[in-house]
Amino acid sequence: MEHTTATMPTIAPLVNVGLCLQALDMAMNRASHLPGIVCFNGPSGYGKSSGAAYTANTLNAYYIECRSSWTKKALLQAMLKEMGKPFEKMPIYEMTESISEQLALSGRPLIIDETDHIVEKQAIEIIRDIYEGSSAAILLIGEERLPQKLKKWERVHGRILDWVYAQPASLADAKHLARLYCNGIEIEDDLLHKVSQMAHGSVRRICVNLERIRVEAEMLGSSSIGLKQWGNKTLFSGEAPARRVL
Repeated sequence: MEHTTATMPTIAPLVNVGLCLQALDMAMNRASHLPGIVCFNGPSGYGKSSGAAYTANTLNAYYIECRSSWTKKALLQAMLKEMGKPFEKMPIYEMTESISEQLALSGRPLIIDETDHIVEKQAIEIIRDIYEGSSAAILLIGEERLPQKLKKWERVHGRILDWVYAQPASLADAKHLARLYCNGIEIEDDLLHKVSQMAHGSVRRICVNLERIRVEAEMLGSSSIGLKQWGNKTLFSGEAPARRVL
């Protein structure tokens, strides 16, 4: 007897995963006379980081996710750690040169997630130094106002190949996420449409509501659930509930 192995779906078909992948691919395959930094930005919850993780795996990119507490030194150390290179007792200029050299020799791109943090710490010029020293394709990912923030840094802003804006999650995204995270439970279109409306474009909110629906379906012992079965139960919209007066 011939057996087939079921393959679980991935996040790949989500609209912002595709946009993120296209953005970095564009920088990697640009003409030699064009700049190589691309900015991918949009509101929190739109799935940019999921897109970044998928893109890093697909295109073999170095990937770092910045933190609000990082200094310039911490940023460079994180890059060198991702590259598997030593950084103990190295001054900042040597770390910068080591990163540029690794990018140039490897031919691999670099993804920097949560870029807003290093812009606010006035460390973004280091990214320009790394780009100039390597000519590597670099993808900057950040919040909705990242392009406006970068205007202050003309030498970085002027090296942007393109601005790619994350799109709000669609009903198609909600359907794909339901297949991914509610495996074995059919969520009917009327309830998925409601989930998509309540999310206001946020992949994160869609996932929160899908988990609520999955739990409810399991409690009902049902393999299918729609608006009728859901009834008047609450869906998460991101808004805090009004304070209850006791």
